[in-house]
Amino acid sequence: MSETNSKPFRLSDIQDSIGQSLGVSDWVDIDQIQVNVFGEVTRWAKPGHCDPEYGKTTPYGGTLIHGFHMIALCSYFFESAGLRPIDGAYSLNYGLDKVRVLKPVVIGDGVRLRSHVSLLNAVDKGNGEKLLTTTHQVEVEGKPEYALYAEYLSYWYPK
Repeated sequence: MSETNSKPFRLSDIQDSIGQSLGVSDWVDIDQIQVNVFGEVTRWAKPGHCDPEYGKTTPYGGTLIHGFHMIALCSYFFESAGLRPIDGAYSLNYGLDKVRVLKPVVIGDGVRLRSHVSLLNAVDKGNGEKLLTTTHQVEVEGKPEYALYAEYLSYWYPK
């Protein structure tokens, strides 16, 4: 069941939404197994991320989710928030602009993350195509401050 509060939008009039919140994604559960797999796939299975016993000896008291793991979830967050434009056929990942990992996130028994998504910019590329820049402010359940800020670019093609 989705907890999102997204509002439908169209590529054709996306300019009207610049500077506005588009919605909030569903929560995603992250546990140590997922962090370990991410570490293996990215060849960054360092003890601070993947060894819970070692993590207990650090100032954080546990292992940390990789910052790039949170960044990699931006596409999922966008999709899970129901932010597919009504008149959009598909999109391609176009990259990232400003990205900041603001707080370390301890895995412990698992964490829940979700993203607050806003539209920063929309560039008309002709033929109805748009380059959207959305901001993602990633929240960790139970924490007062965001853990990640990312400006995510997606290149949209119309239906």
